[in-house]
Amino acid sequence: MSKRQATSIKYQKSKILKGDKVLVIAGKDRHKTGTVERVIPKNNRVVVTGINIVKKHLKRSTNNPQGGIIDKTLSIDISNVMIIDAKSGKPSRVGYSNMAGSQKQRIAKRSGEAIKKESK
Repeated sequence: MSKRQATSIKYQKSKILKGDKVLVIAGKDRHKTGTVERVIPKNNRVVVTGINIVKKHLKRSTNNPQGGIIDKTLSIDISNVMIIDAKSGKPSRVGYSNMAGSQKQRIAKRSGEAIKKESK
């Protein structure tokens, strides 16, 4: 792939956003729930709290004179998670609807309820 082609790639907008409660549907952490910490649209991946935790061995250095083993959360593919419907508490697909006037909102396909954005 040439440099010109690489810069023209557009990434699909993710239906799962930061702060969403999700259920893992595949992999070693299947049936676990967590909150999305970060979305990586370039790689189609998400980082979910408490999911896909691995042990990382750190060598001694000036920054870390002790060294040791730490727990690190890695990303998982976005296709392996489903958003949890607030009304039923079950996993749901995400759709879009123009519910409030002309604003486009995300809705849970299972119940039809609007998905609320987490405010900080």
